[in-house]
Amino acid sequence: MLADKETVIRLIPQQPPMVMVHGLVEHNDRYTRTLFVVEEGNIFLEDGCLSEAGLIENMAQSAALRTGWISAGNKNEEQDFVPRIGVIGAIKNFELFRKPEVNSSLQTTIELQTEFGSATMVSAIVKQDDELLARAELKIFLTETED
Repeated sequence: MLADKETVIRLIPQQPPMVMVHGLVEHNDRYTRTLFVVEEGNIFLEDGCLSEAGLIENMAQSAALRTGWISAGNKNEEQDFVPRIGVIGAIKNFELFRKPEVNSSLQTTIELQTEFGSATMVSAIVKQDDELLARAELKIFLTETED
């Protein structure tokens, strides 16, 4: 694992109880793969399952972790790192195949489609083991930092 839950929290702008990514598993120029375990008490639970909004937030935070990992320099330089805030500008082609239950371990893969200035377009898939649970395309805009 490239980054554990503690490191992830330093690399994304979200803080508990809104953290929807628990680990960075893999990263290269095109792909980022994250880990998330659906925990009891998650604010996105509906009837014991993670809601569509929770799955989309997991996708968006996986994309945020990609940005944070790149910006922090991939070298554990995150101690003084301040993550940029991203805003979802559009969600396209969202498909839900099954909602994951509490204690499910999810793997989310983000594939970079386009990056231009502060805009990033990614495709995202969420799986549990080899089962596809959801997929979507996200357009994310990064806000300016104050430094």
